[in-house]
Amino acid sequence: MDSSRPVSSAVDLAAPARQEETTRAAPVRRQVPGLDGLRGLAALYVVLFHCWLYVFPGYPRSSAPAWLDGLMFGRIAVVFFLVLSGFSLAISPARHGWRSDGVGQFLRRRAWRILPPYWAALAMSLIISWFVVPASHYGPPTRATILVYGLVAQDVFHAPTPNGAFWSIGVEAELYLLFPLLLFVRRRLSAVVLIACVTLPVIAGGLMATDASPVEGDNWLAPHLAPVFVAGMVGAGVVVASDRVRRLPWGWFAVLAAMPVLAVGVVKGSVWTVNHYFWVDLAIAPAMTMLLAAVATGRPVVLVRLLTTRPIQALGNFSYSLYLIHLPIVMAVIRRVAPHVVSPGLPTFGFTLVLALPVSVLGAWLFSQIFEMPFKRNRSWKSLIALSRSAS
Repeated sequence: MDSSRPVSSAVDLAAPARQEETTRAAPVRRQVPGLDGLRGLAALYVVLFHCWLYVFPGYPRSSAPAWLDGLMFGRIAVVFFLVLSGFSLAISPARHGWRSDGVGQFLRRRAWRILPPYWAALAMSLIISWFVVPASHYGPPTRATILVYGLVAQDVFHAPTPNGAFWSIGVEAELYLLFPLLLFVRRRLSAVVLIACVTLPVIAGGLMATDASPVEGDNWLAPHLAPVFVAGMVGAGVVVASDRVRRLPWGWFAVLAAMPVLAVGVVKGSVWTVNHYFWVDLAIAPAMTMLLAAVATGRPVVLVRLLTTRPIQALGNFSYSLYLIHLPIVMAVIRRVAPHVVSPGLPTFGFTLVLALPVSVLGAWLFSQIFEMPFKRNRSWKSLIALSRSAS
């Protein structure tokens, strides 16, 4: 197994799904306030997780000071990203009877939004992995790496990784391909049938596994993570629900749903929790969905106001770029710079926060201005080229 797998499988980038909330006729708000802020905070936590992970050895056992142990559960971020992805993508279809603008149009928009910055980050990661610091103990990327990761097929085929965070982009790509089918099941049958179709096989596979705690392999993580994506899809129905449903205390429901999962984690400990992420993913997804429902309905007001403040909103706007490029920067600082400046352990962690964190955030902002924002603001090559010509 690639040494970066335990690292990246604790992450999720997710890669984010930008909100497909454009309406066909009715003049409604295009975006749900607060979702970008949640995405930005989740991406920031992923950066902190990797700073922690590469400084303190022994994962899933913690060799860090106890007050830093809250940073070791980066895997929960990948689940949150996927729930948020399903929620965001399903808002527009939910507003139109769970219908989309067509499979081809949806996939084209997703490719336009996700692939250009991903390919740019792939090129950057290859260069850093070849010439600065390898992304795994298997050595530098190979030709197979370029082919597999260039085609976003890393969840299907194995190749030396250029960036441990890229695994989730492959999972997202597969879920995007499934999204029209999932939407069809939701429209023609029901939310209950949709959840059952993707969740029951996962539970059955886990129960039939020889190990009491099913262990994820290098590939094919999408089937296991499809239920959390679908949880977000189903939760998007709250946006168009009746006032009575929208007024329900979704925030408190989220707290109540999360408490048993958190309690088990505290009692069993971090090692047990990490080794049982297979089940934790499924257990925590409902609480995350309810949190998104709460924010989408404007409650709690304090949280929504925080999420829509300018700094957090700005962070959310380039959170995808942050997720894509931060890990090579963090690894370069920890393995190539810090050993010449500070001693191992807590001094290296502090040094990494001081150097790698701001460099990652500022670098991601600059990266997004070049490789992400133009594709968010323009829907085609024609409009993008026209904008470039007018700017020049």
